[in-house]
Amino acid sequence: MAGKAYSRNAASSGRRRGVTGGARRGRSGSPRGPLRRLGAAVGWLLVLAVTAVLALQAWYFGHVLWWSQVDPGSTAFMRAEHARLRAEDPKVELRFEWVPYERISAHLKRAVIAAEDARFTDHVGVDWEAIERAWDRNRRRGEVVQGGSTITMQLAKNLFLSGQRSYLRKAQELVITYMIEFVMSKRRILEIYLNVAEWGEGVFGAEAAARHHFGVSAAGLDARQSARLAAMLPRPRYYDANPGSAALARRAASIGRWMGSVAPP
Repeated sequence: MAGKAYSRNAASSGRRRGVTGGARRGRSGSPRGPLRRLGAAVGWLLVLAVTAVLALQAWYFGHVLWWSQVDPGSTAFMRAEHARLRAEDPKVELRFEWVPYERISAHLKRAVIAAEDARFTDHVGVDWEAIERAWDRNRRRGEVVQGGSTITMQLAKNLFLSGQRSYLRKAQELVITYMIEFVMSKRRILEIYLNVAEWGEGVFGAEAAARHHFGVSAAGLDARQSARLAAMLPRPRYYDANPGSAALARRAASIGRWMGSVAPP
């Protein structure tokens, strides 16, 4: 009897061990293992993405620091335009000559600020009031007729970014804008802007613009000439090809009236 009882107990114990072992094997073969691996992979991808974004911002910031002291020889926009023009004529060269801030007419400085960013010396890179006014005006007109970009925002785009329109590119433009304002003085920002702005087909900077359109140096521009150059900025290639445009004349006249209300840094 004792032997039979022992046999039954042993069999029962064996069955329990078998059930327990099966349960353990079932748990180890459950979907949790692949899910953990997937979660780990997603986590590593997020880490890599964040690292790449931070590295890109560090690259931008390093260039902003460098250009706060060293004059840029070209911009992303200038290189893109040069490539476009060379596709039509492989021998074409951009007209561009850097001149220091002191050798740029005060009339041009006032005209550009009046035309493009009247609160340039007051904001820290982004003029939210101007953006709100532009948004309201565009909404009323049902089309984009006015932008809210400041001089610093335009410089950020010209220095680094493509002409692609997207929310991601706009966000990057804002980040670079604040970098520029944090590192550079308003005087330096305006100096770079005036030296890299487009003023016609393959014409970049105040010196090349003054010589191309009026046959004078950037230092020699008078108030009327400066107002006309500032009026060209929204559509420089169009106005370069259509110098007799009535719209250009009207805008230049308006800028001439506004110039007295602003002061360059």
